[in-house]
Amino acid sequence: MATITKRLTAEGKPYYTARVRLKGYPEQTATFPRITDAKKWVQDTESAIREGRHFKTAEAKKHTLADLVDRYINDVLPKKPKQAPAQRPQLERWKAEIGSYLLADITPALIVECRDKLLTEPTPRGERRTPATVVRYMAALSHAFTIAVNEWQWLETSPIGKVKKPTEPRGRVRFLDDKERARLLTACKESPNPLLYLCVVLALSSGMRQGELMGLKWQDVNLKDGFIILHETKNGERRRVPLSGLVLELLREHSKVRRLDTQLLFPSERNPQKPIDLRKAYSHTLQQAEITDFTWHDLRHCTASYLAMNGASLAEIAEILGHKTLQMVKRYSHLSDGHVSNVIASMNAKIFGGV
Repeated sequence: MATITKRLTAEGKPYYTARVRLKGYPEQTATFPRITDAKKWVQDTESAIREGRHFKTAEAKKHTLADLVDRYINDVLPKKPKQAPAQRPQLERWKAEIGSYLLADITPALIVECRDKLLTEPTPRGERRTPATVVRYMAALSHAFTIAVNEWQWLETSPIGKVKKPTEPRGRVRFLDDKERARLLTACKESPNPLLYLCVVLALSSGMRQGELMGLKWQDVNLKDGFIILHETKNGERRRVPLSGLVLELLREHSKVRRLDTQLLFPSERNPQKPIDLRKAYSHTLQQAEITDFTWHDLRHCTASYLAMNGASLAEIAEILGHKTLQMVKRYSHLSDGHVSNVIASMNAKIFGGV
């Protein structure tokens, strides 16, 4: 049921108060200077309520982006301890830029303006953000909008869904050739840090991420059967990492001198409850080995590259590295061209014989 009531201002000008009452829903009111506007509002509001659209729109007019960011940081981020340290400042940046806007007023065009500012404006250190970094800023905001749509029902749709992400460069592939690898391992053996050589060999042998490797605990390592179970991974799934050869021998030797005041495989000397920091030792070793343009993460690229060159399929590489899709490992496909040729030759020989 809808009613429109005519009233007069102190100056004698008419205005109209429209009320919409539908059973099971709270009363909605609005005031207009013209009766035609009031009638249109009544018609639109009744239709929106019956179709389940009205209250989402109403919520979007009650809350600002700052409200959304604050609630997300307080309610959602604590459940994401790994992502929280990076996502909190990203969300705070969006809040600083457009936090005063009502959610109903946030448009794709407004987000595009902020996206472009992130790309072009230098950071406090005077650096430019890479497209990949801006994509992560957008991903943090996107998930906040998704929660607001699906769980809080503050919005009907996410405005960021129509915004194009910056184009990221092709994935970097930097791996060590045989001579570089030999120089690196020799330099690691000569390092004053007794754990550097083992950690580098383990990284090359397994393809584990640095965080996965440094967070290893003895209960996750099976030296008898030769494998490691990673419970905390980037994609949230457990992963089994086989061990064999040199790295297995080194880990068995390392287990004989393990510290009893910590469960970590590679604890810090100062605080055994925290993993060792190898950054200085690793950087110095790279200089000693005369290796440039090579990061710790590139050890993971080495593993994938060596697997590809030794005949592993992209699916096998993805499983070993812990990728959910093949997209991330396609960068190594050119290294397995010889293996693919052998597979084709084998198939042809089998179906056509010697012809």
